[in-house]
Amino acid sequence: MATIVIDHAAKNAVSVSCKHEHRPAAHDTTPSKDVAILPVTVNGVPISRKAIAAEVQNFPARNPGDGWGAAARALVIRELLLQEAKRLDIPLEPQTDEDGRVETSDDALVRALIEREAPTPVADEETLRRFYENNRRRFVTPPLYEADHILIAARRDDSNAFGAAREKAASIAALLVTEPDRFETLARDFSDCPSGALGGNLGQIGLGDTTPEFEAALAALTPGEISAPVETRYGVHLIRLVRRIDSRPLPFEAVRGRIAAYLDEHVRRKSTAQYIGMLIGRADIQGIALDGAASPLVQ
Repeated sequence: MATIVIDHAAKNAVSVSCKHEHRPAAHDTTPSKDVAILPVTVNGVPISRKAIAAEVQNFPARNPGDGWGAAARALVIRELLLQEAKRLDIPLEPQTDEDGRVETSDDALVRALIEREAPTPVADEETLRRFYENNRRRFVTPPLYEADHILIAARRDDSNAFGAAREKAASIAALLVTEPDRFETLARDFSDCPSGALGGNLGQIGLGDTTPEFEAALAALTPGEISAPVETRYGVHLIRLVRRIDSRPLPFEAVRGRIAAYLDEHVRRKSTAQYIGMLIGRADIQGIALDGAASPLVQ
C-alpha cells in the first residue's frame, strides 16, 4: 500500500541510548512572542493554532518560529489536497498494508487524488539501461576484508585505563615487528575480544561493520600487514589484514529493480511537487506565504 504522508525531517534523526537517561523537558510548541502569528486559512477554511501546535512536533527546527511555519505549511498543503479530493469526488477506498494497518480517511483521499491527478510515468527498459550505463560506479559490490585483531579494552572516559591500554598495545606492537608470526598466540593471550580465542580472527568484514577508525586503518593495510595501534571507543587495537576482496561490478539484471524504484520515486516526487504547486497557485491562502516549489512534498 502506498501511504501518502507528509515528509518529516525527523526521519533522519539518529537515536542514542545510554545507561543513565533523563526524561527530556516537555517540548514547548508555542512560538515565541517575536513570531507574528496571523490567522491561517485555505480557501476560507481556517487552520487552527491548536492543530499547528500539535503538528510542530513533526518539524524539528532551530527556533519555534521556523517549526511553527513548517507545521503550518504542511497543514495548508494537506487541506488543499483534501479540498481538491472532495471537489473531484474522489472515492474513499482505504487500503490495508501488509501489517494489517488501515489508512485513515484523509490519507486514503490524498493518496487516491495524487494517483489520479499526478500519475507517475513508468520508466521503460531503455531508460533503466541508460541510467545503469551512466552510473556504473554506483552499482558495485562493497569491498570485503578478512582480518584479525588484538583488542586491549578500555573506555576513553577513563584516562588512566586508556593510557595503560596504549602502553600495553605499544608493547605488543613492538614485539610483532620482530615476530609477526606470533600474532595468533598473542591474540589468545592478551586480546579482550571474544575473537581472541580464535587467534583474533574476525572473519569477513564489510563497510560499516566496524568503527570508522578501525575501518580506515583496515583499508590502508596490504594483505599480511599489521597496523600500528588503532584507538576506538572500545580500546586500542592491533589489526592484521589477511585478505582483501575488491569491489566487483554488479550486472544490470541484479540492480534493475533498484534503479526502477529510484527513478519511480524521483519522478513521483517531481510530479507531486508540480501538482501541489498548481493547487497553491490557484488557491486563496491567507496568513502564510507559500511557494509551491519550496513546500513540503507529499511522500
